[in-house]
Amino acid sequence: MAAVREPREEAAAAVGEGEGEGEEEGRWGGLLPELVEEVVRRVEASGGERWPARKDLVSCACVCRRWREAAAAVVRPLPESGRITFPSSLKQPGPKDFPIQCFVKRNKKKSMFYLYLGLLNGTMDKGKFLMAARRFRRGPHTEYIISLDADDLSQGSNAYVGKLRSDFWGTNFKIYDSQPPYDGAKASSTRSSQRFGSRRICPQISADNFDVGQISYKYNLLKSRGPRRMFCTMECPSTQETWENSLKTKSLRCTGTAVLRNKAPRWHEHLQCWCLNFHGRVTVASVKNFQLEATANPSRPDSVGDEETIILQFGKVDNDIFSMDYRQPLSAFQAFAICLSSFGTKLACE
Repeated sequence: MAAVREPREEAAAAVGEGEGEGEEEGRWGGLLPELVEEVVRRVEASGGERWPARKDLVSCACVCRRWREAAAAVVRPLPESGRITFPSSLKQPGPKDFPIQCFVKRNKKKSMFYLYLGLLNGTMDKGKFLMAARRFRRGPHTEYIISLDADDLSQGSNAYVGKLRSDFWGTNFKIYDSQPPYDGAKASSTRSSQRFGSRRICPQISADNFDVGQISYKYNLLKSRGPRRMFCTMECPSTQETWENSLKTKSLRCTGTAVLRNKAPRWHEHLQCWCLNFHGRVTVASVKNFQLEATANPSRPDSVGDEETIILQFGKVDNDIFSMDYRQPLSAFQAFAICLSSFGTKLACE
């Protein structure tokens, strides 16, 4: 009588057989491709409000070649799928053809800000928690520490993602990433940049802060009435990362710099206010409301602007709820950091 192996043993044996035909001989490899994809799809969706366990999807991909192909087909990178599956997706650029809709909740008493993914394409749904930030006052500067864990917001934390730092006037900000934007990038020399014992999103990368963006608000010393003016320069995250190579060390190349500016609102004579069309995503008037569009990079004569596509829009929905929609070339982390800058006190601009 032939011995019958347990499913776990059979899966392990299938993995150990390498590239040969034995990979497809087990009962797991013999399942219909549609059924395999449905299993992987359900594992991915099982995360709900939390991140799906990476080990679960990796286990599916390790069963055999067919399961590996199914996992690669179902779990696509963010620029292709438009779905935020893993924490590493927060550092990937959004889709090019449509925005990812999120919302921010503010807790004024605790100086806390929470970013959620709008699962139901609405601003009042529960959403999926993505990141949290807390505002700290450090001498003449203000810092927003951004973390994957709302209960652990320190730069030495395993969940540390990056930070936003302002100048004394609150009109110039720098975004620091816990990961280098490209190979050879130099870490920031700020005193608070050194951290110890951090693993974070990618354990292979050194624990330092890397300058990946700047935000400037136009000075308005005369305090004349009018909307704020924003100007941003961002290191573009690479769109080449896929789920298949996200678990191994890879080369990070410099993909250029994105230059963004806020779209100028129009004065509405009847309402006697400045207006922008947020297509129903913003319902409360606020000086914090803005839309960013791509503009030509002065350092690159061949670059062109795109005033038709809104790269990032942010606006008030309720007392402490704000919508945030972003797309390529920004990542969720960069978009969140830009939106956090709008909450700071600006002594030199209206």
